[in-house]
Amino acid sequence: MYFLYLDDSGFVQNINEHHFVLGGFCIHGHKIYWLKKYLDDLAKEILPENPEALEFHASEIHSGKGIWKSISKPNRQEIIRKVLWALEREKSNTAAFACAVYKPDHPTKHPVEYAFEDLCSRFEMFLNRTFHQENQRVKGIIILDKSIYENILQKLAISFQQFGTRWRTLTNLVEVPMFIDSKSSRLIQLADHVAYAVFRRYQALDLKYFDVIQRLFDTDENGVIHGLEHKHHSLSCTCIACLR
Repeated sequence: MYFLYLDDSGFVQNINEHHFVLGGFCIHGHKIYWLKKYLDDLAKEILPENPEALEFHASEIHSGKGIWKSISKPNRQEIIRKVLWALEREKSNTAAFACAVYKPDHPTKHPVEYAFEDLCSRFEMFLNRTFHQENQRVKGIIILDKSIYENILQKLAISFQQFGTRWRTLTNLVEVPMFIDSKSSRLIQLADHVAYAVFRRYQALDLKYFDVIQRLFDTDENGVIHGLEHKHHSLSCTCIACLR
């Protein structure tokens, strides 16, 4: 079983932000313990007296809010990179996924729904490819951070399972998405960091976090990147998603 953990970055209604990102990573069930252990151990290093109370929330760490304000900016940036490094450590049977929507080019589409449909389709593609490579049927489930979009995405997922997305039918997703509180899930916190790294890359042209995960996006045997999508109408973008 593969689990796709997703979180969002950017505010849909914020006209000062041109991009919205839904992103995260998928992981095989047998890898979950080790990924969580790495993040738990990192929390113990940072807050040894109460590591369970520490939530890795990328935007708060980057801006120095809350408990992070007492830590210098270079050290906060290094913490974000260390969180993202968890994917590199467990890169077998894992892959990063993200969809960045350039909102001005898609005024009639809801960015959350548009990105979610895209990633459902890409996750299905990943599961199908894994089946052909390993000659063993694999299934998947999507897990997201709790949000105001929960009901919308649940209904969309049911529709996708019945009728497919605009790109393909979904035969390998075993259930509608699960929604859990990020405070209780280190893996949702990691998904938050992936989404934030992609958001910073497109919104602020800041690559220092994106560089950690750039080569971890789902890629087929021919080197074609499928795990990252940049939805916009420009022909001049030179990001790895557009150049593929």
